[in-house]
Amino acid sequence: MTADLIILEPTELLLPYAELGEGPHWDIDTQSLYWVDIPRCLVHRMDDSGAHTSWDVGMPVGAVVPRASGGLCVAAGNGFYALDLDSGAVTEIAAAPGLPHTRMNDGACDRVGRFYAGSMDSDEAPGRGMFYRLDTDHTVTALYSEIGISNGVGWSPDDRLMYYIDSLAYRVDVMDYDIATGQIGPRRPFARLGSGEVVPDGLTVDAEGGVWAAVWGGSVIQRYDPEGLLTAVVRLPAAHVTSCAFGGPDLDQLYVTTAAGPGRSAGALFTCPAGVKGLPAFSYRG
Repeated sequence: MTADLIILEPTELLLPYAELGEGPHWDIDTQSLYWVDIPRCLVHRMDDSGAHTSWDVGMPVGAVVPRASGGLCVAAGNGFYALDLDSGAVTEIAAAPGLPHTRMNDGACDRVGRFYAGSMDSDEAPGRGMFYRLDTDHTVTALYSEIGISNGVGWSPDDRLMYYIDSLAYRVDVMDYDIATGQIGPRRPFARLGSGEVVPDGLTVDAEGGVWAAVWGGSVIQRYDPEGLLTAVVRLPAAHVTSCAFGGPDLDQLYVTTAAGPGRSAGALFTCPAGVKGLPAFSYRG
């Protein structure tokens, strides 16, 4: 069952196309958007004037967040690293032990500043990924194993729920979340979507508790209300839609990353008015 769907139309931003764009993150402090191009090992930034900067971290990079102590923290290779924005130096914070031939993928920080990110097999073989928590003391805890492709992570406005996507499970899951400890409860299905080569990818959550899920192979972002009812769709001229994030001065612009593949604008970065405000994204506080 669906409500009367709101259809949103995005605008392509004039920035370099990505081979595999992922992990958009809006930094409120600097009014900048960060995102990554995974196989090209690049972290990108666009500031509020539209100026673009990028850094090569020397390994596939799946997620990026600002670091409260300065610079950025990235989930890359097989661990978590600090990226100095002035020198471009990359320094390991902590390893994320996993199976051979895997790499880090998507991730996000909670309000306390813990960094959650997962991994996947480099050839997308099922069951070889993991999901980790990097605490502020630099310890890494493996939360899930036997993950297909670890992807989107987000929280409800009251921090009592965590949303999580394993793309090869064809669903968005929800878990009870303890913001004081970072502990998560059992996964349960929130929304099922996709089949075959069409899978859920990254996600973000708005201030009303709506969950926006990117659909790889589907050319869309889909918004679900807190009950799991599909309420809005963003249609894009690129098949491989990877993730989305709220940004702008009022957090009411949706930024969308895509990857190379079918579609006239495959690999582009898009934006559109969302009609609802998003939640702020948080920095790593290690």
